[in-house]
Amino acid sequence: MAPSAPRTRAAAALRMKQIALDNQDRTIRRLRAQLATQRGGLTATKKELEETQVALETSHKVIAGLTEIGLSMSKKIEKMKVKKQLVRANHVECHQKFQARIHEAEDSMQAQHLLIEALVDEKDSLLQTIHGLQESNNAPAPFDGDWEEEPEEDRKRKRLRIFL
Repeated sequence: MAPSAPRTRAAAALRMKQIALDNQDRTIRRLRAQLATQRGGLTATKKELEETQVALETSHKVIAGLTEIGLSMSKKIEKMKVKKQLVRANHVECHQKFQARIHEAEDSMQAQHLLIEALVDEKDSLLQTIHGLQESNNAPAPFDGDWEEEPEEDRKRKRLRIFL
């Protein structure tokens, strides 16, 4: 038995090494399969990340575009507010000028009315002077007999029509 024992031991050692190599081979194959699976998962994840990045870039472009539109609209709104204020100021100025013209016209009409009254009074005074001179000289009246003095009420009505 002595000579076969080292052979059996060597054979057993070789068998053990063979089993260990087979185990390592199975482990390597299993690990390679896991690695391939993980690589596939990583490829899918990488693809998803790229798609997400493209979507994010698109979203950023849309947001930038909307921001530009918002800023542009804000500027337009500010310009419109300024224009509105200018229009209001111009309206107030025109209204004031119009009111001033109305007051000037009213003052002018009142001055004309006073002038007309003064002329009517002067006419009455001149007519009285003419009548007085004619009576003192016993001269015939220079006017035909149909001449009548305008009643005071008619003069007032005519003056009122001037103001209207």
